[in-house]
Formats: sequence, C-alpha cells, structure tokens
Amino acid sequence: MSKRSKQREAIVRILKETNFHPSAEWIHEQVKKEIPDIGLATVYRNLRLLKKSGDILEMHTTTDTARFDGCTANHYHFCCDRCGKILDLDEPVDTSIDSRIARKTGLKINRHSIIFNGLCPDCQQHSDDIP
Repeated sequence: MSKRSKQREAIVRILKETNFHPSAEWIHEQVKKEIPDIGLATVYRNLRLLKKSGDILEMHTTTDTARFDGCTANHYHFCCDRCGKILDLDEPVDTSIDSRIARKTGLKINRHSIIFNGLCPDCQQHSDDIP
C-alpha cells in the first residue's frame, strides 16, 4: 500500500475480508461502521489511489457499475449477464497467453485478465424470464 491512512487501511482490509466484489457504495457503508464521518467521495478517492498503486482491482459489470476486488493475484472472473454478480474462478491462469501475444505483437505483456460472461446458477433457474 502506498501512503498509509486509516481510511485506505480500512478499505483494503474490508476488501480482503470480502468474498464478493462490492461496489464503492457498499464499501462506504462498511467503512462508516469504523469511521462514521467518512464521506463517499473519500472512499472513491481512496479506491482510485489503491487501484493505481495495485493494491486492489477494479472491474465493471454489464451495468457498468464499478466493482472492487481485494485479491490482486492474477485470476479469472465470471460475470453474470443478468444480475451482475462477479465470481472468482478457481482455475489456473494460462500465462502462456502472455508470451504468445507478446511474440506476435511485440508488446510487453505484464499480465492479462479474462472475464467469462453468462448466467450464474441463481439466474439460470429464472432463465425463462430473460428476453
């Protein structure tokens, strides 16, 4: 973590203790339990700084709502097209993709991210409701 602050430490801890990918608003509500006077703008500012420093990841759902992940190890995700839920996938990351694309393009690849899209088990049960 770059510059230490009580707010940043609380945000990172909450994200690392969370097994889903919350929105900034949800994170704000959790941090307020410890730091009652923290504003939403402060949470957004700290999330931007933590993302820039590589302490957290930011993803976007099909609704374009930013979601955050405290696990910065390279891993794959699944995003439900219906409810927007994001799940970590317990699947080994194929690092050979990095070198293959680097060879073909001349780019320097540091890492890649893949998000699989479809329907989560809950939404599959209601798939007849989807147009």
